[in-house]
Amino acid sequence: MSLASSPTFRQGIFKSAGVRRIARWLDAMPVLPLAVEIGGDRLAAVRWARNGAVGDIAIEPLLPGAVVPSAVEKNLANPDVVRAAMAKACKRLHADDEDIAMILPDPVIRVFVQHFEEFPRSPEEALPILRWKLRKSVPFGVDETVLSYMRQAPREGGVDVLTAFARLSIVREYEELAESMGLRAGVILSSSLAAVSLLEEHSTALLARVSGTILTTAIVRDGTLCGYRCTELPTRGKDLTPQMLVEEMFPATVYYRETWREDVKVIRVAGLNARLPEFIDPLQNEFKCSVKSLLHSAVSEGRIPEHGRPLAESELEGLAGWMMNRG
Repeated sequence: MSLASSPTFRQGIFKSAGVRRIARWLDAMPVLPLAVEIGGDRLAAVRWARNGAVGDIAIEPLLPGAVVPSAVEKNLANPDVVRAAMAKACKRLHADDEDIAMILPDPVIRVFVQHFEEFPRSPEEALPILRWKLRKSVPFGVDETVLSYMRQAPREGGVDVLTAFARLSIVREYEELAESMGLRAGVILSSSLAAVSLLEEHSTALLARVSGTILTTAIVRDGTLCGYRCTELPTRGKDLTPQMLVEEMFPATVYYRETWREDVKVIRVAGLNARLPEFIDPLQNEFKCSVKSLLHSAVSEGRIPEHGRPLAESELEGLAGWMMNRG
């Protein structure tokens, strides 16, 4: 699901014709030639060639604390450092006066799957209902919220509605960063929502993505997002133990089992990089299913094309997922 800065976005509905394996989220996903992913420790950008292949990649490290991902507080704690990294990436990719996709840290964009017995088709009727339902979950005023949603098939009767929302002032931080480079944020989405496009198409797959002190879990079943959870880990990735990760993942698997009455079939992990081997056996023993690297499995099974391998080798799952979103 994508957020964007157009009036349509502020009014609120985005379905999809471009996201693969997750229910087609945007009415017309722009085929943008440039995407920028901003994380807590680096800024990465990629330009695609006219034929859709990866053209060039720029990766710029960020000083610790320059970006502090949050749904509530200011994110660009050291904007000069972030702008300098953005300027270097833009210079390398010859980026100027064009629309780009901006892939943001997961905590910025909150995601919920809500069930309704009935749900209106028109945005004019749907938005007030969603804002009312989310009012207790939004840590800021609903008038400060930008909202995107889509309908998807439920397990049983009624309608499931996938909703993504963010604080307008925080979205504007990232939009203004792009604008300072002469660029326009045509699409805004979170890293893990982009990365779910790399999951297996015909299986119930759980994505567990570690980024700094944040764990995002997303469960996808035959193209439907069944669960999404973004939580704070008790420690940073380098000090994370397998047991800590098991405990943080466990609520997502229990929720899925109780709601969909089946177990997760595969687990795909991102963000642990060279430490992944020490986590595989404990996760497989606990959850009784296959555990692999998200990017390595997507490459080996052909979901990432050959020209996209540099993104996988650089552990850029958000940008790799956006590549799949582009069709």
